[in-house]
Amino acid sequence: MTLTTATAVIDRQALVDNFNRVKTFAPKAKVLAVLKANGYGHGLERIARALPQADAFGVARLDEALALRAAGVVKPIVLLEGFFTEQDLPILAVNNLQTIVHNRQQLDALTRTQLEKPLKVWLKIDTGMHRLGINPEDFDDFYQALSASDNVDPDIVLMSHLGCADDKENPVTNSQLALFEQLTASYNNEKSLANSAGSYAWPQTRYDWIRPGLILYGVSPMAAPEQSAQSLGIKPVMTLQSSLIAVRALKAGEAVGYGAAWVSSEDTTIGVIAIGYGDGYPRHAGNGTPVLVNGRRVPLVGRVSMDMITVDLGKDSRDEVGDLAILWGQGLPVEEIALHATTIPYELLCNITRRVQIEVV
Repeated sequence: MTLTTATAVIDRQALVDNFNRVKTFAPKAKVLAVLKANGYGHGLERIARALPQADAFGVARLDEALALRAAGVVKPIVLLEGFFTEQDLPILAVNNLQTIVHNRQQLDALTRTQLEKPLKVWLKIDTGMHRLGINPEDFDDFYQALSASDNVDPDIVLMSHLGCADDKENPVTNSQLALFEQLTASYNNEKSLANSAGSYAWPQTRYDWIRPGLILYGVSPMAAPEQSAQSLGIKPVMTLQSSLIAVRALKAGEAVGYGAAWVSSEDTTIGVIAIGYGDGYPRHAGNGTPVLVNGRRVPLVGRVSMDMITVDLGKDSRDEVGDLAILWGQGLPVEEIALHATTIPYELLCNITRRVQIEVV
């Protein structure tokens, strides 16, 4: 008997295949691969090393960018939230980091400081998502101020972010696209609008740079269930798995777990799997959430504990202690688990905790 603790298996070839698949959506565009939040839980440095064909990497914050530089990554790196303080700017210059500018405070700091060399800037316009970005009416003023500054590389990238691209029927994307085109049509700068969903579903948004994130990791960015990862031609990069650590008979009418939240309606066999919310498995996954045990689907029953979950193996079960259980990934889409847990795949992938073992294949 060999027991396996909670393990995230990272498939590098699947990642490369997904990257190549995304390239087929926009073969002429450059790719800024998004690695924020520890590479969506897959490992920041690990993912960067596995994608040397990316044209640049996108991270949220300065510490992520510096971690990549410390790991020997020399590709262009873009701070997707921009810099936070004026004191960050010399660090960006020394480490050859690029920054988004999305507010007046950043513009003022960048134009008044003294830098040894200019920074590459991506100017972000709010075209309707109303999160980050300058107001459309301020675009010309910001662009002229950046262009006049010795601290700014003259090749400014113009960008915005799509808020509803996961829904092909939502008119917001066309409205955002129209505004972005209206504002930037007379500029010859490189442009970037497409995120994962835009890269796949909205050809007009692809421009010079696409910024795929979730789709690289083998998860569909689309809202419609029929637009699954498989239908998009992408593969899961992470398979979260563990093993059965107990198998026991349960009689009809007996309960399982905290609060006696699930009671068996018939004689059955219960399996206990060594994984829980302490590993990042969603605590709110409900009864019936599928788990793969020996390749077949069985339902989660009872409440998710910190270190364990229980599944109904069925009265005719032949499963044994040590048998493999897959929580999501190969054969079981993380999107499906997210639906059962009333959350999104992003959260599940990013919530993998430090005690989960990593196996790279």
